[in-house]
Amino acid sequence: MLSTRRGHERLVAPGTGAKAKPTPADRILVTVLHLRKLATMDLLGQSFGVTAITISRASQEVCPLLGAHGHHIKTSTARFRTPSDVARFLASKPT
Repeated sequence: MLSTRRGHERLVAPGTGAKAKPTPADRILVTVLHLRKLATMDLLGQSFGVTAITISRASQEVCPLLGAHGHHIKTSTARFRTPSDVARFLASKPT
């Protein structure tokens, strides 16, 4: 066995390995936010700690399920492209 010959288990660099996947609740939330067109996929990815591709895949999987259950998401008039856009919007609201 290699670990015996090596004298220790395999060394793993920090940040390597499989990335965390969004939970089912996060996938639904991301899809609703995407369908409302509140934020770009890049911003949603940054917010949830995943890539824009992961957001796209989640949306592709959840959209048909929402439609099958009669949930139709309307678009919003607000648009956010950067985290500072979100912070500015939240700071302007007293609640």
